[in-house]
Amino acid sequence: MAMTIHVDIVSAEKEIFSGACEAVFASAIMGELGIYPRHTPLLTRLKPGEIRVLVNGKEEQFYVSGGMLEVQPHVVTVLADTAMRADDVDEAAALAAKEDAERTLKDTDAKVDYAEAQAKLAEALAQLRTVDRMRKGQGH
Repeated sequence: MAMTIHVDIVSAEKEIFSGACEAVFASAIMGELGIYPRHTPLLTRLKPGEIRVLVNGKEEQFYVSGGMLEVQPHVVTVLADTAMRADDVDEAAALAAKEDAERTLKDTDAKVDYAEAQAKLAEALAQLRTVDRMRKGQGH
């Protein structure tokens, strides 16, 4: 039997996933992370994007709006404001949010919080990438 590491993915609303897996892949602020059993302890911020968990040789995909990732030798904890299974991401809503953010950024006359509009655009694009990857069934 392969070595495993326990993973908890939780949002402000509820626990999304809890269980043993062979590996966890996440988009951290400083780049992509691959975490395996007995990984060195680590604490980092996450970018909006995808968390992939390898369970019994199959990937389960999740979307997080950002948050924190804590790694201990036998436990990985993902704390996110918003987290959901990739197949629960509403593609239509993500496309609408993307278009709205792009429109806001292009409107030179409006008094706009550009940082907020850019953050909304980044989150919508991350959701769409998660949906796209899930559809293609890509592994890594």
